[in-house]
Parts: sequence; structure tokens; C-alpha cells
Amino acid sequence: MTDKKYSEIHHTDKNNYDYITITNDENKVRIYTLKNGLKLFLAQNFDAPRIQTFIPVRTGSNNDPSDNTGLAHYLEHMMFKGTSKIGTQNWEKEKVLLEQISDLYEKHKAEQNPEIKKEIYKKIDEISQEASQYAIANEYDKAISSLGATGTNAHTWFDETVYKNNIPNNELEKWLKIEKERFSEMVLRLFHTELESVYEEFNRAQDNDSRLVNYELMDALFPTHPNGQQTTLGNPEHLKNPSMKAIHKYFDEYYVPNNYAMVLVGDLDFEETVVLIDKYFGTIPYKELPKKDVIIEKPQVEIVERTVKSPTTPRIQLAWRTDSYGTKEAMLADVTANILSNRGEAGLLDLNINQTQKMLWAQAYSLGLKQYGYFSVVAVPKENQTLQEAKEMILEQLELVKKGDFPDWMLPAIINDFKLQRLKGLETAEGLATNLYDTYIKGKTWEEELSEMDEYASFTKQDVIDFANDFFKDNYVIINKEKGVNDKLLRVENPGITPVKINREAQSVFLQEILNDKTEDIQPEFIDYKKEIKTDLAKSKKLNFVKNKYNELAQVHFIFPLGSDHDRDLGISTQILQYLGTDQFSPEDLKKEFFKIGVTNDFKTTPDQLTISLSGLESNLEKGISLLQHWMSDVKPDQEIYNHFVETLLENREAVKKDKNRIMTALTTYTKLGKKSRFLDIISKERLENTRVEEFTNRMKKLFGFPYQIFFYGKDFEGFKNYIPNYITDEAFQIPEPKKYPEQETTGTVYFTDYDMVQMEMSKIGKGQNVNPENFGKINVFNEYFGRGLSSIVFQEIRESKSLAYSAYVSYAPNSELNHPDYITTYIGTQPDKLQIAVDTMTELMNELPEVPAQFENAKNAALKQIASTRITRTNIFFNTLRLKKLGIDYDFRKDIYRQIENLKFNDLKEFYQTSIKPIRFNTAIIGKKENLNMNAVDEMGSFEEVSLEEIFGY
Repeated sequence: MTDKKYSEIHHTDKNNYDYITITNDENKVRIYTLKNGLKLFLAQNFDAPRIQTFIPVRTGSNNDPSDNTGLAHYLEHMMFKGTSKIGTQNWEKEKVLLEQISDLYEKHKAEQNPEIKKEIYKKIDEISQEASQYAIANEYDKAISSLGATGTNAHTWFDETVYKNNIPNNELEKWLKIEKERFSEMVLRLFHTELESVYEEFNRAQDNDSRLVNYELMDALFPTHPNGQQTTLGNPEHLKNPSMKAIHKYFDEYYVPNNYAMVLVGDLDFEETVVLIDKYFGTIPYKELPKKDVIIEKPQVEIVERTVKSPTTPRIQLAWRTDSYGTKEAMLADVTANILSNRGEAGLLDLNINQTQKMLWAQAYSLGLKQYGYFSVVAVPKENQTLQEAKEMILEQLELVKKGDFPDWMLPAIINDFKLQRLKGLETAEGLATNLYDTYIKGKTWEEELSEMDEYASFTKQDVIDFANDFFKDNYVIINKEKGVNDKLLRVENPGITPVKINREAQSVFLQEILNDKTEDIQPEFIDYKKEIKTDLAKSKKLNFVKNKYNELAQVHFIFPLGSDHDRDLGISTQILQYLGTDQFSPEDLKKEFFKIGVTNDFKTTPDQLTISLSGLESNLEKGISLLQHWMSDVKPDQEIYNHFVETLLENREAVKKDKNRIMTALTTYTKLGKKSRFLDIISKERLENTRVEEFTNRMKKLFGFPYQIFFYGKDFEGFKNYIPNYITDEAFQIPEPKKYPEQETTGTVYFTDYDMVQMEMSKIGKGQNVNPENFGKINVFNEYFGRGLSSIVFQEIRESKSLAYSAYVSYAPNSELNHPDYITTYIGTQPDKLQIAVDTMTELMNELPEVPAQFENAKNAALKQIASTRITRTNIFFNTLRLKKLGIDYDFRKDIYRQIENLKFNDLKEFYQTSIKPIRFNTAIIGKKENLNMNAVDEMGSFEEVSLEEIFGY
């Protein structure tokens, strides 16, 4: 018997805690199991003195009671509301009122008469008012942000609910103290206002086209299993008729230590960390989990076809149900998906459909869940194609897989790509921690997860062919997404919630203890860019080098001080290049060559810069550079391919004009920059259709004759310096003068675009003063204190107190370049019947900066702790210098920001607000259904102007 590459080894640490490691695990993960069944996944990463934490709970919407769907997700929201110690001023008095509210919800749920239900709800609203005088909103977030935490969030999915924080490593014990309190008990305070926020989230989902298709797809794929029968957000009837008792029961059953894990990756000491976790979480008792019946779906034996409608471009989605994550079938489905689509590079769909522009777009993917999963292909046909034709083209590509009509090199190249992606994924603390929690949720061991690559590598071409012939039959689901009116939209009336008290000034004893428990501060470390970046010259080109200390991957970036402001046709030229080949290679063969050597290429055009990047194994990077330069200097113009490209581009322009998110982006940009912005300065249809392809390809051929610098991120700078001169040609061209675009004043105009949707989305944009780096500290604290984050003033007032929106913020964005203005943006997405109160509330908040001393100190300290525990690493070391250069700065400016924040007083922030924010006039962008627009609310904001899609997109 041969030794396995990966196998478990059992150890005992110096404090007598048993743990497991896996042989040949480069990340040296330790897995502990405490006496109460709590699993700990610990690994070290010394990029920064911080720890990425996840608490994954093995439960999600699939465990929702069938008469209370959406419960797991709603419970996740309530986990941020505190406990009997966090978030209360007087638990004994609050508790009595919360019990009354709970009883009323049971009556409300049972009552069938709509009028009596309304009366019960009024009573709930009334007692909630009374209870709120004892509640302290967002105290969990105040506690956690006081540690200097970032990324505080959570999500719920089929079989998981995951709680997330990234913390400074010196605050580990305080974090454990807070989380232990949170996971020990649940208090459902400020319940009906949060419920309304969840309903706003449901409304947002109704306006999300992808969810619409996905719900229908899952329902058809899983006619009896919760995967398809219970959405994470839940049934709207259940959301409107919740049971607090059912939520408590769910928490008591599933939030037990033998059903969740602690994943910590970062700058930590293994032994000390285990002792601390055991001190806090080891005392929570083990509890048997409820018995669940395993639901087995009958095999799919026929084609199930469904149709959904929405205003966006038509598309089609096919899906076949697979076995669960980690099974041979699921793995072969994953390989097959990559034979069709491997990150847009060299799959059959990539080359035969996307590269040849036979459709607008097509992509395959597979998704493995804890139980079952699916393989799917999505395709967007051209305007003159039917959904049926798109389906036939997809099935033709699957037939090629069945026949083995794909090159022999492709399977090994896909496996190498899997390995490269894993290498990239595991090099950061967050990447490794994510992989660890996902493994835990899916019920796999870390040994199985590490062995997976070898299993993939064992598959042969014949295995894939046999799988495809056995798997792809007339046993799939097909969703036709047609353009039309979505008649399933639910428009719900505002239940009439009285704003609750949020007691901003109050602090519980628990929070006071956290704030008073001082830990030794982490000292900030500011980077010496001149020391960290090595520079040299190669044939007059500046070379910049940062050493990769982590793995064998490398990147090279060719950075041209030439962007779309200098040459409007530059971006489109790089796009056309993707569809063209050379005398030596067809366009498809070029993609294959890059994929074979595991090197990806990327062209990024911004207004003032073009960056061409290659990344992959350092040993293959020179081959990539050689291939790139051959492609660009010998690109073969092909008018027919160009004409197809123009046709596809114009169709894509039309598709974008049907997408709500893209419309809102265009409307917001129009509101900010007006009719003469670079966003609207696009190449016209006429010019595109009447231009020779050579006009664009000649740009690419000449490009390396312009000035540029090179950034290399890898290990062997000497080796790079030896070969890079072979790929540098003499400079022959000067950078042209850039076009200047006006930055218009914002003068109080309301721009509206009509779109059939449930919510109204509103964004106000104001032009501020020119950027001043001396204000960066104030801006940082202002955003934290007032405008963004769970404990900001805006979030508390709009969401916590008045339940006006799921998402609301105010953001001050300093300009990235000297002599250009800052912008202040406000955003709210809400039901049309709440627009008036939302506008009034936002106006009131923006009128005078509210003064909450404790919250200001918390925001200030959180900002300092975040800077002190952040380290600049990897490619950011170099790219930060490019960003700073635009501001006229040549050193780590965080040093100045830290000093600014240290010395900041509330009066300084108030003065900044009075002089730099309050005087600003705002333009407003609103998207929604015109018949639902409240014109009284609009009139308060300024003069009204309805703008067409042509006006905001420029075509």
C-alpha cells in the first residue's frame, strides 16, 4: 500500500489540547475539537497583526420550518441586536415588554381576519415604542468596531449562516468575550423595524433579475427538496407573519457549539488562542441536534421548461441536477463546466461561441451543495436569434464533449489552472479562512479538501466522455427569460411603523466594560516605499520590482501614461484585439496557447492610464511576454471579425439599457457630471460601422513604441532583468495631450428615469471643494461616524429607527487627483410610499451634524486601530505609489492621516462639516416606476427633469 500524500496526524499541544494537522499541508492548519464539540480551525498568516475570523453555523434556509421560511436569514439579522447584556439599558423592564410583543405576534400569525390583524399590528407597534426606550441600537457593532474590526457582516444560504469579522490580533480576547455573549442567547429587540428592513431586502431581490431566474430554476430542479422549495429570503406571507417563539426555538436547536466552528487565520499564537477560545466558548453546553428527515429527490427523467419575464434582455438557462459536493459526479461536472468555460479563456463555449461572437455571451458553471448540486449553462442570444436557437447551440457544444471532441492537452491544463487558482486563493488570510469554513459547512474534512486536487488529476479524458454521455440526457431544466412585464411582482403597502427610539447616547454596562478594558496598542508600521521597491533601467524603461515572499506566482505589468482621455479609441482597440489572431496563430489558438502555459492576460484602460498585465507561474512568464508581444505587433486585421464585433457591441449597448443596475449607474453619472462627461463621449454607431479595422489594430501594433514603465512582482529580479531587454523596442511616439472634461456644478436638479420595479432608488450627489489630503483624517472619521457602517448615524436613523430601507448611506469620497473636486453621495432604496419620509429624514440628518460624543470617540478609535493594524503588502506596495503620485505625495501618507485622526476633536469635524459639506447643493438621481413617484417629495429636492435612456447612456 502506498502512503497517501495527505493524511491526518494527531498531536497534543503544551496545554494538553489534542489537535490534528495534515501531512504536506503548506498552510499548517491545526484542527482542535473542544469537549463540547466546538471545532476550531486555526492557521497563521503574518501579513498584518490581524486575524480573519469566521463563525460558520451548519444551518441555513434549508432548516427553516416550512411555515416560517426566511427564518434563518431573519435570525441572522437579529444576531446583531444584542443580548440581555448587550444593547439594553434595563433588561428587567425591557424583557416584560418583549414577551408581550412575542405573544401578540403569535396572535397576529393565527388571526385570519385582515382588519383584526391590523389592530394587533397597531398594538405591536405601540408596545415596541415602549420597549424601545430601554433598547440601545447597534450596540454589538459599537462594541466590535471599538476593537478596530473591519468587514463586520454575516450571510445566510442553503446550509450555512456565517458571521464575519477581521480583528486586530491584540483584541482577540475582547472579540471572544463579545461573541461568546452573542452566541449564548438571543434577544429579539427592535424586532418589527428590522422585519420591515428584511422586507425591503425582499423588495430589492424582486428587482434583481438573476434571483428571479434562479428561484424558478431551483424550484424546477428540486421539486421536493428545500434547495428549491425554500428561498433564503423566505415566502413574503411568512415574512409578514413571523413568530418570535419559532425564532427562539430555532436558535436553541441549531446555535449549539457542536453545530458551529471557529475559523481564525492570521497573526496568532496557536496555544494561547485555544486556551482563550476554551475559556469563553468551552462553557457553552453540547446539545443534541434535532433529527432531520433526509429528502431524496426522484431522478429527473424529462425536460422541465419554465418561462419568466422581466424588462431585461432575453436569455436562457439550462441545468442538470448533480450529486452532492465532493462526490465523483459533482467533480466531473465541475471539470466538464471548465472544458466549456475556463475563466473566459479556452473552453468550448469561450472559443466556439464567445470568441466567434455567435451569441452575445455564454458560460457554463457547476455548483456543489451539501446535498445535491447542479451543472448549468447560461446563454444570451443576439437580437435576431431565438431562445430555441441559443439552446441548440449550447447542446451542440455538449455533444462535442460527449464525442471527446476537445484537445488532449485541455484536461491537464484545467487541472493546472485549478491548482493555480487554489494557490492564489490560499495565500491570503481571508482566502484560507473562507476555504476552511466552506469545508466545515459541507461536512468534509480538511484532509479530503486537500486531496481533492489529486482526485481531479486522476480523471482521464475517457472518464469525462463517459460521464458526459451518461449525465447529459433529456433530463434537464430550461428557464426561458423573456423580455416583458414581470406579473409576479408583489407591491406591499407600508405597514405604518412609528419610528422607535434608538438612544444613541446610552451605553450598557457590558459595552462600558469593553471600552474600559484597555489592551496594549498595536503600533502602526508605515512603509518605506523606496526601500520596498527596487528600481532599475532596461533600455531606458524604468523597472520596478517587489519580491513575492509567498509562492511561485508572478505578475508583470506594462503601465502606459496613456488613457482614454488621450485617445478615445484606445479601450475599444484593446477589446477588438481579443478577437483577432496573427499569421502564426488563429484567435482561438492564441487563447489556447496562453491557457496551456497557465498565463492570463488583462488589458485595463482608465482615463489616464493603460495597464497590460500578465500573471501566472514565474517559470512561464517570459513565454507569456513573448506571446503577448507577438500578438500585439503581428495582429492580423480581419474586417469580417471586426464587423461581427461591432454588431455584438451595439447589441450589448442595447442590453445594458435594459439592466436596472446599469441604468442607475448611468443616471447617477449623468446627475453628477452632466451632458459633457467622458462617460457620454463614446464612439458613435455610424463611426463604428464605417471604420476599417486597421484603424484600431494599428494602435495595438504601435503601442509598445509609446513611453511606459514596467512593474515585476515575483522572486527572481536578476533573471527578469536579463531577459526583459529582449522585449523592449525603442520609443517612437509621444503621449498626446488629454481631452479635458468639465466638472459641472450640482445645482439642485432632480433627474428621473422610468423603470418597472418594486422599489424607488434615490442617490443625491454634491460637488465639493477640490481635494485636500490634509482633510483625509476628517473624511475617514466622518464616514465612519455619520455615513457608513452599522453604527453610523444615518444607518441608525434610516434603518433602525424608521425602517425606511435595507440599504442607506452617506459617503464623502475625496478625489484621487489634485485640482479635482471631492463628491458627497447619499443613497437610499425604499418602497415608493416611504419616499417622502425618507427624503425628509435624509434632509434633516444632513442639515446639522448630530453630536454624539461617545460615538465620535468610537469612530475615531476604530479608524486609528484599523490604520495601526493594517500592513501594505504584495502588489499594493507598488500600486499605492502610483495612486499617491496623483496627489503629489511620495511617501506612506497613512502616517499623516493617523496624526490627523489622533489630534481630531469633534469641533474640528463639525467645522469641516459646516464649511465643506453643509453649503453643498445636490443633484438627485431617482429610478423607479413613474406612476409610483411621489411628486411632493421630488419638489422638495429641486427642479424635476425626466431623462431618457438615450440621454443618460449617450446612444
